[in-house]
Parts: sequence; structure tokens; C-alpha cells
Amino acid sequence: MKVLSIKEPFASLISLSVKKIETRSWKTNYKGEIYIHASLTKSKMDGERKEKLLKLLPDDYEFKMGYIICKGYLKDCILMDDEFLENIKEDKTEFLCGHYEKGRYAWVIDDVKILDKKIPAKGKLGIWNFNQES
Repeated sequence: MKVLSIKEPFASLISLSVKKIETRSWKTNYKGEIYIHASLTKSKMDGERKEKLLKLLPDDYEFKMGYIICKGYLKDCILMDDEFLENIKEDKTEFLCGHYEKGRYAWVIDDVKILDKKIPAKGKLGIWNFNQES
């Protein structure tokens, strides 16, 4: 299964379907099922943005860093142009949850389901393969 490691709190926001777009500096041609791995490294961000993001999570939410926490379907990879950026700004929550800038890519993740049993994994850069038997 293909896996994408994402820093917290963004991985959890995807698992809860609050965030539907992962923003990246690079393009992928992959489309299909994908696991979301909550990286061991937390995202570095300013206090106000961090506070707003954490308010999007349930009060008693527990991060599962170092685990594959959900699976979804990577359905599109869109190059961010002026029109895309103007449209995404209208969705305040999605805009808060990403790094939107001309020339970057929006990876659209759909049909997300939280895993009943989280899977421990180290994580890697890029899209990587996970074999449950290893």
C-alpha cells in the first residue's frame, strides 16, 4: 500500500476529514488508495495559526505520531495557479490547513476512513510503500 507521511496536526485533520487537500512543492502522478502516516515530527508554526488548527480537533483528541492513522483515496494533483488560489481562499478552513502558493501542488484526498487499529511505522519522505507483513 502507498503511504504519505504528514506532520501533525495536519495528518489528524485529514483523518477527521477537516482537511481534504495536502499541499506539496512537488507533483505526483499517483492516484489511488493511500495510507496517511502521522510523522514523528510536529509541524513548526506560529502560535496563532497553531491555536486555530488545534481548535479544529476534538477537545480530547490524542495524536498518534509514528502511526498510520487512516486511509483515503488520492484523487487529484493540481498545480496551483492564480485561479485555484482565488477559489481556495474562499474555504477558510482548507486555506488555514495548507501552504497555498502559486507553483505548488494541491493533492486532493477523498473518501478518508480512520483505521480502527493504528499501524506503527517509521515513515519516509515522498510516497512510500508499506508492507503489513514487514
